[in-house]
Amino acid sequence: MWLRAVLGAILTVMGAGQLVSWPVMPDILAAYQVAPAAALPWLAAVLILAELAGGLWLLTRPRSCALTPVWIYVGVAVAWAGLAAQAFARGLTVDNCGCFGRFLIQGLGWFVLLQDALLLLYAGLLLRATRKARARSAAAGATG
Repeated sequence: MWLRAVLGAILTVMGAGQLVSWPVMPDILAAYQVAPAAALPWLAAVLILAELAGGLWLLTRPRSCALTPVWIYVGVAVAWAGLAAQAFARGLTVDNCGCFGRFLIQGLGWFVLLQDALLLLYAGLLLRATRKARARSAAAGATG
């Protein structure tokens, strides 16, 4: 339960920071060089909406066994880790990773990659814990 609440808070803060930074989010994402300029506002919108939807769901319903917000979290974690890993591997200069929009600015480097790896680890733990909770709930329902 605590993992869902903490990760929900992180996702919500990420989404809120990016939403407030909306005018610059396409420029931030442009540094990753993964999409044409016309697609960057759409990419930003999808990331922000996913972060806010998944984050608020996890934060407000930490005891829920729903898999949907967990998969949203997994998708967001994979997206940010993928953006960072490919840019780092290509030697791109990314002055602002964009995780929190124009707030808490971090340049792309080993520390951001480590943070993304932790997000992926937490995604796996969250998915595992939710599946176990669902199995326990189903077993309790079958015996009750």
